[in-house]
Amino acid sequence: MSATEVAFALVAVMQAVLALVWLIGGWWAGEMRRAALQWGAFAGMSALSFMLLMLAMRSAELQPGDLLRAELLRAGGNVCGVVAVMALRRGIWLFLGRSLRPSIQPLLLVAVLVVAWLGLDPSMGALRVGFNSLVLTWLCLEMACALHTHARDALRFRWPLMLSLPMLIAALGYGTRGARALLDPASVAASMTTHSALNVGSAFSYVVLALAFNAMLTVLVVARLFAQLHLLSHRDGLTGLLNRRAMQEALDTQMRRSRRNGEAFVLMMLDADHFKAINDQHGHAVGDQVLKHLSTLLHSGMREIDRLARFGGEEFLVLLPGVTLAEAVPVAERLRSLVAGTPLTDGGTPIAVSVSIGIAEWGGAHEDLSRLLVRADAALYQAKQHGRDRVALAEAPALAAAV
Repeated sequence: MSATEVAFALVAVMQAVLALVWLIGGWWAGEMRRAALQWGAFAGMSALSFMLLMLAMRSAELQPGDLLRAELLRAGGNVCGVVAVMALRRGIWLFLGRSLRPSIQPLLLVAVLVVAWLGLDPSMGALRVGFNSLVLTWLCLEMACALHTHARDALRFRWPLMLSLPMLIAALGYGTRGARALLDPASVAASMTTHSALNVGSAFSYVVLALAFNAMLTVLVVARLFAQLHLLSHRDGLTGLLNRRAMQEALDTQMRRSRRNGEAFVLMMLDADHFKAINDQHGHAVGDQVLKHLSTLLHSGMREIDRLARFGGEEFLVLLPGVTLAEAVPVAERLRSLVAGTPLTDGGTPIAVSVSIGIAEWGGAHEDLSRLLVRADAALYQAKQHGRDRVALAEAPALAAAV
């Protein structure tokens, strides 16, 4: 075997191994399974592509008179290479949640097949290489744009270009090869049919590029897993609201900011009225629905900068930055009225839900967070003691401290 054939065989084996890794990973990838299977198809088709190209070169050496066989193998390898990148693109689209329809890929595949058929004529081989390379260039540029946007907006990478860099390098390589095939078809035709340093270099360059592709995909998966872990550690599993830990972090951040610049803020502590009776009468499954119902209603009444958390059981906590006590009262009354006026419907039977709300405004740099929470809780207790479904205001810090 020539050095070119050995290089092509090594690339094929490497891609076959990577295909197996992605396909095995697809079995337990959960919501990422479809994307992982597409990436396995990408690696598998790439392996098949290089194997066919190696066989084409081998056929041309062993049976120089059988040009059709060599061209069929070579055309098959070219088509498999394009299909591989299309599978890679489809997997990335699935992973990013992008729409797969309408797609230009079926039309491109038909065009690739037509050009492959025309390219069976050795004199048209350079046209096949040129067209396929330009298709691959377009696909890689499209994926590079999508990955850059995802890295910048969703992953918040400091250097989002790094995620799309392998695709940009691939686009440059494919584009250069396509332009060369169209502008200098004779040199490309010669390199396709003979052992050459260009073919060896291209094969080993693809090894590096394929590893970069798979590293890029691995970064996507790992970043998604880290995001999910962060979400699980900061969100309540039932309602999807911030959990106690996440709200504690938000409160600590707000406290530092307020001590630095004197910004006012208010805490509202809310509790679902008669929640135990709802559980006893309708069951815990309905109780869970009530909590979800409350979460949706309360969240709909929040500003973007406000923070809403399930603080424990049927208790919720709201952080209103930049708001005074006088400004928070109408907000609380609006939320109370919204909940009272929107019963939960269970199998056609409306279930009345109401909340009691305690409000406390931060008293200034001398008041710590624990004391503020105690005052909000005391105001909530007062609202429940006075008949529930109402809003109560916390005592001023000085008065509360004197009690």
